[in-house]
Amino acid sequence: MEKENLQVINNKEENRFEMNLGEKTALIQYKKNSDGALNLYHTEVPAEYEGKGVGSQLVKQTLEQIKAEGKKIVPSCPFVAVYIKRHPEYQTMVK
Repeated sequence: MEKENLQVINNKEENRFEMNLGEKTALIQYKKNSDGALNLYHTEVPAEYEGKGVGSQLVKQTLEQIKAEGKKIVPSCPFVAVYIKRHPEYQTMVK
């Protein structure tokens, strides 16, 4: 499976960003704060996809979508927080 071809969609009904991996789904759950910022609080990648860059691709595409909407984030999920620390270009999005 080519991770470059994997697309993230914002499932607004479920409050999560999803990446379809065939029979499995990687996801980032969020809550919308009263000020409109998105609290990214949980990232989940199926065990067989861990360590293959799927989680990083999921976070990157999620952040790009949020950035395009001009929204701020609260990275309360440790995985997202570490990604942002390693990719300082996203620091300006942190509330």
